Amino acid sequence: MRLLLTSDTHLPSRARRLPEELLAAVDRADVVLHAGDWTDEAVLDLLEGRARRLIGVYGNNDGPALRRRLPEVARAELAGLRFGVVHETGAAAGREQRCARRFGDLDVLVFGHSHIPWDSTAPGGLRLLNPGSPTDRRRQPHCTYMTVDVANGALGEVALHRLPPRST
Repeated sequence: MRLLLTSDTHLPSRARRLPEELLAAVDRADVVLHAGDWTDEAVLDLLEGRARRLIGVYGNNDGPALRRRLPEVARAELAGLRFGVVHETGAAAGREQRCARRFGDLDVLVFGHSHIPWDSTAPGGLRLLNPGSPTDRRRQPHCTYMTVDVANGALGEVALHRLPPRST
């Protein structure tokens, strides 16, 4: 099973549209997980119409309309692994311990908010993944997203994809 992880799309304030490379990856994915800060319902509508399966949550920049359509935390079993999706996990310092306490029943937690790609393992084995942002790199060298292969209850390759700079 091929998963696409994304977050912090911030349309239309950070970009006018999602990058074509990301949309092509959506088309190839079995499941798309979006960790919040869509900021526009049109992005949710686009991904709902394009993805085979979409799992998403709202973020701190998402207004009432998105909050009515999306949960704060989402959970799903995918290919034998227990996934969770949330927008914010707090400061980087102590993140693994906090998430292990709050989400100890999961195998993988996908999160966003910082726009900083993250891949670590918490005490007890919880894998923490932040795909960064495909539209707003902030202080990072590239806009990013992740893909993850999952099979038979195990994570395969976790790949961070760097997107080319947007043309102005």
